[in-house]
Amino acid sequence: MAGMRIAITGSTGLIGTALTRSLRADGHEVVRLVRRPARADDEVEWDPKRQYVDAAGLVGCAAVVHLAGAGVGDHRWTDAYKKEIRDSRVLGTAALAEALASLDAPPEVLLCGTAIGYYGDTGDRPVDEDAPPGDGFLAGVCVEWEEAAAPAEEAGIRTVFARTGLVVAREGGAWGRLFPLFRAGLGGRLGSGRQYWSFIALHDHIAALRHLLESPGPAGPVNLTAPEPVTNREVTAAMAEVLHRPALLPVPAVALRVALGEFSEDVLGSQRVLPRRLLDSGFRFAFPTVAGAIAAARR
Repeated sequence: MAGMRIAITGSTGLIGTALTRSLRADGHEVVRLVRRPARADDEVEWDPKRQYVDAAGLVGCAAVVHLAGAGVGDHRWTDAYKKEIRDSRVLGTAALAEALASLDAPPEVLLCGTAIGYYGDTGDRPVDEDAPPGDGFLAGVCVEWEEAAAPAEEAGIRTVFARTGLVVAREGGAWGRLFPLFRAGLGGRLGSGRQYWSFIALHDHIAALRHLLESPGPAGPVNLTAPEPVTNREVTAAMAEVLHRPALLPVPAVALRVALGEFSEDVLGSQRVLPRRLLDSGFRFAFPTVAGAIAAARR
């Protein structure tokens, strides 16, 4: 896909910024969807809440990467914010899928970033893409989120759901909050520490997105997680070792529930998710271990 025109929603987020930089470095033309009138040649206006997309701006795109959505951990989960989490994903995906389906020459691929929240709490049971959806708010959102892309699938666009785990990066996301705590010597396991965290290094996440875009590979769900999920206790030990800081202060589950409200159940929950379809498609991880992913992020 050398020199292709690729549209991205959520281009200013952690993943979107890194992907845009990577694609442009390799000579691709990146078009960014923005929630205001376009002011530059590389911008296209859209409004997920109004389900509006300037479809004319997407003409000639070989691929579209959809990464936009309200941050799951940015606010307490009030009823209003839960509606924001859902609507930003479901309405935005539906609007984009319908706009792409309306084009005379639609893109070859829609890569829709979703989440391993689809599986709910799996305990210590490993799951891959064949597993059914779990229970709970996030699992329900993920089901609706992926179903909203149906117009693109029906139009013959290869539609991939990149079910993303916890991205190991200093710049943002859940791990972006862990790094300063551990550097200050305030890191510790969360709750029991026995819950599984399915992680992926930022480098590998971007490489996996590029792999899914540029290969004739799979459609449907693809888990973007490292091949060996680890427990929160193991994450804590690896952070302490790599950053050369003690990890002596466990955070009790009750404190997390007070501080985070309903979102605490996602932090304390366990998801042991395996990237079977990604590995089967020939992808190879540069940082398959949590220690390697942490070391890469601190460079």
